[in-house]
Amino acid sequence: MAEILSYDFMQNALLGGLLVSIVCGVVGSLVVINRMSFIAGGIAHGAYGGIGIALFLGISPVLGASVFALFLGLLIAYVTLRNTERFDAVIGAIWAFGMALGIIFADLTPGYKSDLMSFLFGSILAINHENLIFIGICGATFAALTACFYRQFLAISFDKEFALLRGVNTSVFYYVLVVMASLAVVASIQIVGLILVISLMTIPPFIAEKISKSLGSMMAISPRAHWRLCSPRAWTRTTFLPKRIRSSAPSKARLQESTFQAARRDRRIFPKRFHRQARRRAKLSDCF
Repeated sequence: MAEILSYDFMQNALLGGLLVSIVCGVVGSLVVINRMSFIAGGIAHGAYGGIGIALFLGISPVLGASVFALFLGLLIAYVTLRNTERFDAVIGAIWAFGMALGIIFADLTPGYKSDLMSFLFGSILAINHENLIFIGICGATFAALTACFYRQFLAISFDKEFALLRGVNTSVFYYVLVVMASLAVVASIQIVGLILVISLMTIPPFIAEKISKSLGSMMAISPRAHWRLCSPRAWTRTTFLPKRIRSSAPSKARLQESTFQAARRDRRIFPKRFHRQARRRAKLSDCF
């Protein structure tokens, strides 16, 4: 084991997997809570167009994927904020457009394209120091943004109307969240590929959501769930998933009770006015 870890590519692979688990743990939790999994999938597959353009122009594929993913992310955020009825069709069109554009430019690129399949399916053993620096910068930036604006992200994730009434610019933070998701997708491309990025950003946060009591603990548990999910030992254990995942859908009374308990738990985070408003909303829900 020590002899294997002495190789540089193995050290880069382990460090890259650790950094990507942190990035996807933080951003993936926000993506799952805000129900943006389809948006993340559209950005992931649309970023293939940036990779094809970068190969055609002879520049770094990471740079091309980053710029194109940011462009698609801002475009999707603009469309979803102004057209909430048919935004899924727009995301599907962007999904197909990005993949088609990447295939066309990759086919027009002269020479042998050896790195093309690694971007589709990932190659964790082929990451270099450039990828590690990019993933590390993304992870540090996302952690700092989440720590500084935790209350704002928490507010827009659970009650956008209340956050808007409290003076939070929900549109700006929504754009920031989409940009974070776009860069997290690019950071994960070299590790798992474009096809499995969506699973890396949704499955561990979903597992962490079932065993956590707050958004912060969900972000902390999600990287551990990622490592546990990828471990071969986890598939041989019958107690891998908690019982709450296999439980049936909660009733209306349980749902209202959990909503009231969440409002009581968030009393230390938000002012008392939010607690009173949440109690009034829980009482009003009995009328429907």
